[in-house]
Amino acid sequence: MQSMYTTTQSEKQGLSLVDIIDFKWLMAAAGHPVHVERMQGDPAYAEGCLKQAECGGDAALKQAARRLRAALAQQRNG
Repeated sequence: MQSMYTTTQSEKQGLSLVDIIDFKWLMAAAGHPVHVERMQGDPAYAEGCLKQAECGGDAALKQAARRLRAALAQQRNG
């Protein structure tokens, strides 16, 4: 039986998708377009986008990048 506090793989993926979409819009506002599917499937692309966000001056974007980095790491480590 699954605990009500256990996160399923699809919930983990959903969380990271929400984080990616949030990140995408914050990056767009900063003038940097982000490709959602590529963020999910291309680790080098994702890392480049995250580094770009972390170097910027926008606090919300930096926070979104940290959240997304953590979510993607958790997803990879499954």
